[in-house]
Amino acid sequence: MPAYTRHLFICGNKRADGHPRGCCDPSGSAELRDAFKKELARAGAGPLVRANGAGCLDQCEHGPVVVIYPEGIWYGNVTTADVPRIVARTVLEGEVIDELVIADECLNNPSCPHRAPAN
Repeated sequence: MPAYTRHLFICGNKRADGHPRGCCDPSGSAELRDAFKKELARAGAGPLVRANGAGCLDQCEHGPVVVIYPEGIWYGNVTTADVPRIVARTVLEGEVIDELVIADECLNNPSCPHRAPAN
């Protein structure tokens, strides 16, 4: 089987209600991951694009988070309403959707201004 052309990781981390860092899947339902799987199938992306649930990607303040490889595109605050345009524009066309990108200065930065202070 050939390598995937795109691989999506959808954070499914769940934390207790009220956690200062938030979480990507408060309901624990994997609704966002399932929406990607359905949209990829609808778009005919076939076996060369894979959407996987992921554990914590440590970008909680920007959640729900989706990362797309091989490009390494990190999207934050993704909703199920964003899924069709992510599939159409990014997965199929290779276009980055700027308003969803987690800023470089925030990505993997414990000093990100969006991060809750440590207790």
